[in-house]
Amino acid sequence: MRGAFLAVVRIFLFVFTALIATLTAATLNAIKGDSISFRGWYYKLLCRLIGVEVIVRGKQSTAAPRLVVSNHISYYDIPVLGSVIPGDFVAKADIADWPGFGWMAKAGQTIFIDRRRTATTAARDQIQERLDAGDTLIMFPEATSGDGNYMKPFKSALFTVAERHARAADGSETPVTVQPVSLAYTRLNGMPIGIGWRAFIAWYGDMEMGAHLWQIMRLGKITAEVTFHESVTLAQFATRKELAGHCDRVTRAGFARLLAGRERA
Repeated sequence: MRGAFLAVVRIFLFVFTALIATLTAATLNAIKGDSISFRGWYYKLLCRLIGVEVIVRGKQSTAAPRLVVSNHISYYDIPVLGSVIPGDFVAKADIADWPGFGWMAKAGQTIFIDRRRTATTAARDQIQERLDAGDTLIMFPEATSGDGNYMKPFKSALFTVAERHARAADGSETPVTVQPVSLAYTRLNGMPIGIGWRAFIAWYGDMEMGAHLWQIMRLGKITAEVTFHESVTLAQFATRKELAGHCDRVTRAGFARLLAGRERA
C-alpha cells in the first residue's frame, strides 16, 4: 500500500511539474532566454521528486563544442544526465511522439534523428547550428537501452557528429571534443542493487511504458552514479570507428566499476 501511495504522489508531481516546465522552457526558447540553465534546474528538482540521488565522479570537460556519449539504461537517464550536464539531447525520432515525454523533449530542444533523408538533413543542420554556438550535445551511441547489467556495443555511425567542426564568424574552426560517460543505478534505499533488481529500473525490449513507470515509481530512493572520463577528439584516432571503439571500452569499464562498487572503494 505504501508503495502504491508513493507512486501516485510521484506521478502526480511529475506530471504537474512537467507541464509547467514544458511551458516555461518553450517560452524561454521563443524569447531566446536561458533555457539550458532552467532545464538543468528542473532536472535536479525532478530527480528529487522521483527519489533519485545523483552521485558524480570524475571531471566534466568545459570544452566547447562538446559531445557527451553515455550508455543507456532507462528514461530516467534523461533527468539524471540533464541534472549534471548543461546540454541538449540527441534522440530517436519516435520519442517525439511519446505522451508527456515527447512534449518535454521538444521543449528541451532535443535533436531528433530520423532515417528519412529529408529529416536526416534537417537534423544535421540543427546539429551544426548547436556546434557553431559552442553547445554540448548528449547522445546514447548504443541506439537503444540495456537491462542495467550489460552494455550493447556503441554504433560508430552515430559518431559522425565528432567529424564536424564548429565554425566561427571569422572562419576559424574548432573540433568537437568527445567525453565518454558511464552511468549506473547502484543502490536502492542505500542497499546495493543486484542483477535481478536492476531490471526493475531499466526500460528495454518491448516493455510497456505505463506499467514500467508505475513499477519504478513505487520503489524507494534510487542512487544513480555518473562517471566523467577523459575527453578526446577525433584527431587522436585514425578513424571514426576507432573513436567509437575507444569510447565503448572506456564507458564499459567505468560501468563495470560502478556496478561492482569499486568507485566507492
